[in-house]
Amino acid sequence: MITFAIKKKVIPEIKIKDYSYTLPDNRIAKYPLPDRDSSKILIFEDGIISEDKFSNLARLLPPDSMMVFNNTKVVPARLLFKKESGAHIEVFCLEPFLPEEYNLSFETTTSCSWLAVVGNVKKWKSGFIYFEDNGIEQAKRHQLKASLVERIDDKCVVQFHWQSGSSFSTVMDTCGKVPIPPYLNRDSEDQDTVRYQTVYAQFKGSVAAPTAGLHFSEHVLTSLAKNGITSENIVLHVGAGTFLPVKADQISSHKMHSEPFSVTLGLLEKLLRQLRESNPVVAVGTTSVRTLESLYWLGVKCMKGESPENINQWEPYEYNSNFSVDDSLLALLKWMKDNNRNHLERKTEIIIVPGYEFKLVDILITNFHQPKSTLLLLIAAFTKDRWKDIYDYALENEFRFLSYGDSSLLFRDNRRV
Repeated sequence: MITFAIKKKVIPEIKIKDYSYTLPDNRIAKYPLPDRDSSKILIFEDGIISEDKFSNLARLLPPDSMMVFNNTKVVPARLLFKKESGAHIEVFCLEPFLPEEYNLSFETTTSCSWLAVVGNVKKWKSGFIYFEDNGIEQAKRHQLKASLVERIDDKCVVQFHWQSGSSFSTVMDTCGKVPIPPYLNRDSEDQDTVRYQTVYAQFKGSVAAPTAGLHFSEHVLTSLAKNGITSENIVLHVGAGTFLPVKADQISSHKMHSEPFSVTLGLLEKLLRQLRESNPVVAVGTTSVRTLESLYWLGVKCMKGESPENINQWEPYEYNSNFSVDDSLLALLKWMKDNNRNHLERKTEIIIVPGYEFKLVDILITNFHQPKSTLLLLIAAFTKDRWKDIYDYALENEFRFLSYGDSSLLFRDNRRV
């Protein structure tokens, strides 16, 4: 008989200082390579570390693998304004102020409100600020302006107004700049508009790229298909929280950022079939991992007789479930069908740290991440704390780090084969 055991709240006691390393500035890739798939790829399989070219990815993966891509699209979320006094103010849009209206905020044609980080906010007490169109007619016609609604901790609620009748998505495309990561220590350039975007990006909403996907070219995607490796998509809109280092001494004191995601009924059915056939599930990037692993816990909620609502940060650690992945996905599928849902849209705060037991993901493709970051903790969890050996190898063998850097292909030890 299937039972569900509730445990006392158990949050991992992990010292963040144990997940740090020295990253010289000259090892951070400030620009992408000329060709997307010419990056190096580090392979960690059966405890052995080796390397290859990313262009050879198709032959590095097991036959019958199913790859799961995040086809979110980065929006030009940095908007530069000026007060009538002449003070310059930058508004970095993070997410619509009403998260349930995420997609509607891009479609609205007169005004919308966003949660944002505002540069030089001390100069903006009240009143409108006006977009610096620099005489460009396309930007000029929007007559974009902004008002400060309220301040929430270190962020602001900003309301945008424009008169062109265009969607806010069009306004952003015309007026905004690509929000490249702060650790690149440079302004965005024309090439970033193309290169800080995956070739398969489709649904607008991210303020940071799912960088593991930046290495994929049309050539690599074609070679994967020719080798019988299937491709599926999820959508998780990446937030600025992905750049934030952990400032707390213990991970238990860190507040994980929340990100919205969407999956289809068809994806769940294909995942279930893949797992039943014991074929590998390959997550392209940590955002795909967060989404896939969250699906298991949503299914657990269904099996408990609850509605599959958003996943809280420590939820997977607070109770022990002996439900199989098969049972969980079946329960989630049943809930979707019973409620006539072809798409499931939720938010996840899940944080994956050493001690987490992976449910769906067997293989991970990802870049090299910042010291003391939640992404590095995820890598440590996936590799059973072999992350230090992996990163030492990468540093000693001239791998390029962070968003525009090289890639890695990580195999989980107890994966289904």
